[in-house]
Parts: sequence; structure tokens; C-alpha cells
Amino acid sequence: MEAAEPLNELVSAEGRNRKAVLCQRCGSRVLQPGTAVFSRRQLFLPSMRKKPALADGSNPDGDLLQEHWLVDDMFIFENVGFTKDVGNIKFLVCADCEIGPIGWHCLDDKNSFYVALERVSHE
Repeated sequence: MEAAEPLNELVSAEGRNRKAVLCQRCGSRVLQPGTAVFSRRQLFLPSMRKKPALADGSNPDGDLLQEHWLVDDMFIFENVGFTKDVGNIKFLVCADCEIGPIGWHCLDDKNSFYVALERVSHE
């Protein structure tokens, strides 16, 4: 998460995103305001890089992240791509510049898509 934006400026009283969620690299809009719910869940995301390098699953470097936007329908996203399956996980990437992962989706739960606050910007 950007240091300049405290959590209360990003999360509404209803627990939704107050601002649009954007790709940190290219600025492409990932989510519209009010379309995701704030969630705390500990998830491991590999280090940020281009989509083809993510799909091989060979590099264990990454971050254990806890603050996410939770989306329950993949069609809510404005602009997101998915990696090939890595076990039973698909990582979310920016569909325009293919940098990621910005989020995480387990194939066992068809209605949970997580976008890490630390991997996106807000406006």
C-alpha cells in the first residue's frame, strides 16, 4: 500500500474500496470504486515480473501479504489477466502490461479473487 494513503482513506465505512484500483506500472484501471471488499488474509505472492515468468512457478521469491481487495466475480474487473495454473492457483496480472502478480485466485473457490493493496495504486 502506498505510504501516503492510510487504510481509512482507501476503505469506506461499508468496507469497500473508496478509490479506483490501478496498475502501479502502467496506470491501467483494474477496479472501479466500490466494487471490492477489504479483506485480511495471509497470501504468498511471487515477486513482481512479467506474466510468462510467473507461470513456470520455479522462483519461490515473493512476499507474504495480508491486506487485499476481495472480488467475488471475475467480471467485476475492468482490466485483469490470469496466469496459467500454478498448482491450484492462478495469479492475477495487469491485462495491459502483464506485470504481476497483483493478486491471487484459488481454483477451489470460484468466487474469491484477491488483489493485494501493496501491489496496486489508488486514485
